[in-house]
Amino acid sequence: MQDAKEEIKSRLAVEDVIGQYVELKRAGRNLKGHSPWGVDKTPSFMVSPEKGIWHDFSANKGGDIFTFVMEVEGISFKEAIEKLAGQAGVDLSKYRGGDPMVAKRKVRAREALELATRYYQARLVKNREVCEYVFYKRNLDRNTVKEFRIGYSPASGRAMLTALEKRGFSDQELDDAGLLSRFKTDLFRDRMMVPFIDTTGNVIGFTARVIKDGEPKYLNTPETLLFNKSRFIFGLAQAKESIRRNNYVVIVEGNMDVISSHQAGVKEAVATSGTAMTEQHLKALSNLTPDVRLAYDGDAAGVKATERAIMLAGDLGINLAVISNYHGAKDPDELIQKDPALWRAAVEEKVPAIDWLLSKYEENLDLRLAPDKKQYSDVALKLLGYVKDEVEKASYEAKVAKKLGVGVDVLRRKGARLNTKLEQASAKRYLKKPKTEVGAASGLAKIENSLLALKIFGGITKTKIPFDAPEDEVKLSELEMIFNKDHEGIESPDYEKEAAELMQRYSKEFKKQRIAELNTKLAELSDESDEYEAVLREIADLQKT
Repeated sequence: MQDAKEEIKSRLAVEDVIGQYVELKRAGRNLKGHSPWGVDKTPSFMVSPEKGIWHDFSANKGGDIFTFVMEVEGISFKEAIEKLAGQAGVDLSKYRGGDPMVAKRKVRAREALELATRYYQARLVKNREVCEYVFYKRNLDRNTVKEFRIGYSPASGRAMLTALEKRGFSDQELDDAGLLSRFKTDLFRDRMMVPFIDTTGNVIGFTARVIKDGEPKYLNTPETLLFNKSRFIFGLAQAKESIRRNNYVVIVEGNMDVISSHQAGVKEAVATSGTAMTEQHLKALSNLTPDVRLAYDGDAAGVKATERAIMLAGDLGINLAVISNYHGAKDPDELIQKDPALWRAAVEEKVPAIDWLLSKYEENLDLRLAPDKKQYSDVALKLLGYVKDEVEKASYEAKVAKKLGVGVDVLRRKGARLNTKLEQASAKRYLKKPKTEVGAASGLAKIENSLLALKIFGGITKTKIPFDAPEDEVKLSELEMIFNKDHEGIESPDYEKEAAELMQRYSKEFKKQRIAELNTKLAELSDESDEYEAVLREIADLQKT
């Protein structure tokens, strides 16, 4: 891919790329402007056209056009090079070592989804009943409908299919795009269509809401060559400019909450599109801003989701807050329908996430009673375990101790005891010796799954877990289930310690299994062969460590 990078750089001037985001003025041989992250009062952003680099002295960031687009858009290198390749007119398929057929299928899928989006948009304006639903019942204005490219899928089972077949698309290509049902008919029928648009501006799928009665209320594109539910953030394509400019992001639960919020003037709203928040989501958003505001329901599910967000925030340097004043409405969309100004005010009235969570527990506990004090302190200590700043942590400890009517030293001693109990519970659960070689293999897989679950849902940052998170949605759901099961009934778990113990256990089991495999292989080899000596050496090395 290095050749592709050089080709793109040769076609795109660094000042032209950055000039799309920053107003640059000549300063001798260089160009100068204000930081796109809004952290300077005087221009501190420098561009060197000669060297093809940039540096932001106020934000302490710098690099080439690829790092700039990654930073300013909050996207991966792969997304950045694809975006810049499009601007430069460079065909990346010529530089990739992957399967050219897969690359071609992806190109055709994007073309099909773009045409489907235009088709659905055209169908919307020609259907009076649907227009009444979109513009009057949902209260969306024309600018919002245009910005989110909202359309309508006809009730006929082959309308879209027929339209795209006439443009030369095969059933396989439409299936690759996620547009067909298992019966090879239109997947979406009689629904308001909202495209999933990635940060490079490409349509990668749809979320579709029923117009009348019917189930499911929302139908989303399945996993495809282009659409990955666990990584996609709905509304980020439309929100990234405002997030970068105003330096905060609002995470809401539903896609319609996002659309209504943008129309109400809070254009920093995004959603994780029907899936639990993952570390990948937060990492992508933290590239744009450290100020993350959660607009979840105040019910048990909302409390759990906020707890998970605190865990995942970990060492990402995120200031996590909660938006909760809905004035009796059940969600942002309903509040906006009531009065958009109330939603804008609610966004500004954010509360630090830990304060909000502690207050939710205080509502349901009587802190005059000893058992309730115990439960409250358990929860508080669990949350404070994720606070990295010592001053902030000390402040919360003082606040919780005062609420409980005890000294800070008492609270800290309890925290130390809870950590000891966790270590003992972890040892009992994970440090059992396998009874058979088959048991060792299955035990190794179990530990690997538990480590992956901790990495994805536990916000592990200190312990290096050498496994990549799966992209398959089914596997991710399975790991979430494992995570919840592993920690069922455990008070104040310390995920970092648990991960460290599991990695030690994994290393032991892996070594034991590898030695057993090598011994089996040794029995099949001639003792005069070179491979025999190599296997012996590997066994000896493993036994030493």
